[in-house]
Amino acid sequence: MSTFPIASHLTGYWQDAFNLKQHLHQFLDIDADRLELKFKTAVADLAELGRRDFDWEDASKFYRDRVGEAYLFELATWHLTSTDYIGDTLRLIGDRARGRVLDFGGGIGTHAIASALCPEVTHVVYCDINPINYNFVKHRIHQLGLSSKITCCTELSPTETFDTITCFDVMEHLPEPSQQLLEFHNMLKAEGKMITNWYFSKGANQEFPFHLDDPETIDRFFKTLQSNFLEVFHPYFITTRCYQKM
Repeated sequence: MSTFPIASHLTGYWQDAFNLKQHLHQFLDIDADRLELKFKTAVADLAELGRRDFDWEDASKFYRDRVGEAYLFELATWHLTSTDYIGDTLRLIGDRARGRVLDFGGGIGTHAIASALCPEVTHVVYCDINPINYNFVKHRIHQLGLSSKITCCTELSPTETFDTITCFDVMEHLPEPSQQLLEFHNMLKAEGKMITNWYFSKGANQEFPFHLDDPETIDRFFKTLQSNFLEVFHPYFITTRCYQKM
């Protein structure tokens, strides 16, 4: 497998995921041993919460009001244990992100931070409806000295436009992801790039009960994608794709 060079401004991810554990210690006021225990059960804890409380009729409320800190630990576990995969998404951001960037459904802020560190990026808008994620990312960007380059919000104005849109591990959580694609199409500038991925599966052991897997909705998503966007080649061995407007 090819090994691609790491841009100097992104090396912080490979060192400690941009100080992720330290930020969690500070934000949650939690000791190291308890944090490690949380990491070990994070996926199972969130899956159990999803099986008990998730409802597609009220998906936004689940992510906004019900997941609490469980989603924070699950996302942190993924970002700390998937360095190769996520590292290549950051390399792709480094290659393609320019100008004003939207990080939609930005979670714990890894991709927003990486975008803000790229010299071709002028500003990043991080958007996430989960208030704990939102406050955690506000804490992170302050600690990293990036408050002047990243703006955090929980919703977007329909008139906003961006040179780059990033959206990671979000599409499968939406009841109608094709509609989100159309909104991205409207927000994306003519020569802009959209960098995104999806995982339309509940997992081999139903570990993702809140993931979309309805065949008709997924078919509509791909038809919308293929009729509005053109894929732009990149060399990385990841499921993430880069697109421009047709």
